[in-house]
Amino acid sequence: MIQTERLLLRPMVAADAGPLLRVFADPRVMASFGVAPFGSEQMEQWVARNLAHQDAHGYGLFSVLLNESGLLIGDCGLTRMELNGASEVELGYDLRSDYWNQGLATEAARAVRDYAFAVLLLPRLVSLVRQGNRASRRVAEKVGMRFAADLVEDGRDYWLFALERAGG
Repeated sequence: MIQTERLLLRPMVAADAGPLLRVFADPRVMASFGVAPFGSEQMEQWVARNLAHQDAHGYGLFSVLLNESGLLIGDCGLTRMELNGASEVELGYDLRSDYWNQGLATEAARAVRDYAFAVLLLPRLVSLVRQGNRASRRVAEKVGMRFAADLVEDGRDYWLFALERAGG
């Protein structure tokens, strides 16, 4: 678990599918993915994939909860993926739209960045930001990532941001 000033990040569990549906059924959130809002079955499958990733790699997405109330408001974490033939670890973040513009995504992403570099000793992190998603781009920049490339994944245009761990 990771605790910040306002947030608790804990490993995702299957029971988080219900609360996470408040994030992924929101058309405003899903516009950044370019896909339709999730239903319950899609949400359960998405959580199951993330749990399988945790089991396979020893890390994955954290569920993000407010310290004050314990309310689950999103996810933030690490996903191993193949990009242009290279293995990369993506730092991703998704929050309920009613919690946007409060610095919470940046707070969570900084904590996960620090965990990835200091605990997991990962050499590099990337973030895929859907082109046009300026808020998500600002979060990547605020955690120290720099624009690396434009790329197309699954027919969608992204900005690729990257950050190397200090000292290699």
